[in-house]
Amino acid sequence: MPERAMIFAAGRGERLRPLTDHTPKPLLSVAGRRLAERHLDALAAAGVREVVVNTSHLAEQFAPALGDGARWGLTIRYCYEGAEPLETGGGMLNALRWLGDEPFILVNGDVWSDVDLAALPPLGEDLAHLVLVPPAAGSGGDFALDGDRVRETGAARLTYAGIGVYRAALFDDWRSAFGVDDAAADARPPRFKLAPLLRRAMRSGRIGGQRHAGRWYDIGTPERLAAAQAALAGG
Repeated sequence: MPERAMIFAAGRGERLRPLTDHTPKPLLSVAGRRLAERHLDALAAAGVREVVVNTSHLAEQFAPALGDGARWGLTIRYCYEGAEPLETGGGMLNALRWLGDEPFILVNGDVWSDVDLAALPPLGEDLAHLVLVPPAAGSGGDFALDGDRVRETGAARLTYAGIGVYRAALFDDWRSAFGVDDAAADARPPRFKLAPLLRRAMRSGRIGGQRHAGRWYDIGTPERLAAAQAALAGG
């Protein structure tokens, strides 16, 4: 299993306002526990030893809340991106200096799930392995799962759960995944989404995946937060 992981925690959480005016999304509590704390529980149980937490919005709250990771037997590094978050791709690229070349686990800080991180498969020759879930009502999903291959298109589309295993090589020649006029390639530091890099790798068959049939909640709006609280309170 990977010994390093990253938690995406830099987003502003605009759709969760006013809750996120004073508390970053990963530090919101669901079923009596902060989301980030639950992720750290799961990562430590999976054998992870070092975790990078990228921060921007209300960054000063993370270290007092989570500490240095000692209570989980982990080392936590906080990767501050500045006042403007670098998006998912830019944030991961910015953190690679601490994540290294070996595969690492990625968890979005604003989801709740019972995914067994220790059971995620080795990457082999893949650049990433994504956990996918059924799309919410009215959503078209993100990608399709063809056996254990994740495709850009397909009949039964699923939603990316914000959980996966990645390797730094996904970012090799990363600018080629964007158009020549795309501002992502020119920003300093680069600020871009991860999805174009994943789609590029899908076209070469190097993104694996699995469908998660257990519980998963996207804590993206007050309504979704309330729905998760109600579902988990009911067992």
